[in-house]
Amino acid sequence: MTFHNQKILPAIRTMKEFDKMLQTSFQYGVFLDMHVGMLKSAVEYARQQKREMFVHLDLIQGLSSDEYATEFVCQEIKPYGIISTKGSVIKKARKKGIHATQRMFVIDSSAMKRSIELIHKTDPDFIEVLPGVVPKIIKEIKEKTGKPIFAGGLIETVEEVEAALEAGATAITTSDHQLWKHFDGN
Repeated sequence: MTFHNQKILPAIRTMKEFDKMLQTSFQYGVFLDMHVGMLKSAVEYARQQKREMFVHLDLIQGLSSDEYATEFVCQEIKPYGIISTKGSVIKKARKKGIHATQRMFVIDSSAMKRSIELIHKTDPDFIEVLPGVVPKIIKEIKEKTGKPIFAGGLIETVEEVEAALEAGATAITTSDHQLWKHFDGN
């Protein structure tokens, strides 16, 4: 299973990287590390280019990642989706009809347990698992939550992408342009 026929969700940190994404066939991507002043025009430009973007709310400069910021982004910016580690952000995005992705860092078994408990409370549309290089963890989280999984972080090779997908990931979030190029359907 893939995310709208994409194995890769390009993770964009700069407008220069976004220009590179526009040269691919990828329809969906993720805006990271963006200044709040550029967010609306970037999302609108993406939409004009027939691209749908997730916004990683925790990484938007000049914006607190809380319920109020979530409400503002959902009403004024209207991205395809929001990514956050915060349960309140996920719940608010879901109430506003925006695709919500709960980001979880799996550093040990207790972090995984707490994250799964949070996922059951927030009921996100997707889960992003970091680091994404541990297929065993991807498989376990998918089994325990039943949610589509994005794997991200530390994935550097085609083999690691394929292993994550084989373990049950729906797509891989990455800023690695070589992986974009390899998996681009262009």
